[in-house]
Amino acid sequence: MLLDITDPEQIASVSQRIADDPAGRPLRAVINNAGIAINAPVEVLSMEEWQRQFDVNFFGHVAVTKAVLPALHASGGRVVNISSIGGRIAMPTYGAYAAAKFAMEAMSDSLRRELAPHGVQVVVVEPGGVKTEMTGHGIERAKDTIATLSPTQRSRYGELLQAIINQATSFTDSGLSAEAAALVIAKAATARRPRTRYTIGRDAAVLTRLSRILSDKMLDRILAANLRPHYPKPHGA
Repeated sequence: MLLDITDPEQIASVSQRIADDPAGRPLRAVINNAGIAINAPVEVLSMEEWQRQFDVNFFGHVAVTKAVLPALHASGGRVVNISSIGGRIAMPTYGAYAAAKFAMEAMSDSLRRELAPHGVQVVVVEPGGVKTEMTGHGIERAKDTIATLSPTQRSRYGELLQAIINQATSFTDSGLSAEAAALVIAKAATARRPRTRYTIGRDAAVLTRLSRILSDKMLDRILAANLRPHYPKPHGA
């Protein structure tokens, strides 16, 4: 069924559908996967867009999880939260997206520790570059942002935003297929003894490890170096 996770009435209808299932089937797992990407510098992104990012990427998932937890308690089921490498590392212009994913990681840790004594498992999946429509939509939003920048903002952030667009395009083109990512998610949902976290893609595996061992300043330098080749070339270069 179609579900807008920012609509409380639709969330309630899902919970009711589970309770009224004519075959009495138990709910075994919920996979929180909805997401949008809004790329813009913190200074530029409107508070309305900050709120929308959190409504879809965080608060909606909390609402869905709360609604179905009674059914998962009854079945000894599982919550699978789709986070991101952005839940570990916040790149420039990803402030709102990463903030929501960091929140998802923290909520998942707390929820896992709350539910473990009651037989309900919580698993986090952290994808890197995956070929999905979400990235394409995010790139289009970033292009729209460039078009609305003031002259001062354009001088500060125009080239950065274009570099992020170029990097995201390259990142996604070389990323895993959605089908390959789905296999990891299915494993997270069905493994008898799941890990608390799964990464998807070599990029995610490498960056999550680096985030644990490198200093902030060293990580800043690495991210800046990775972004540098994607900046627009000067005219005539």
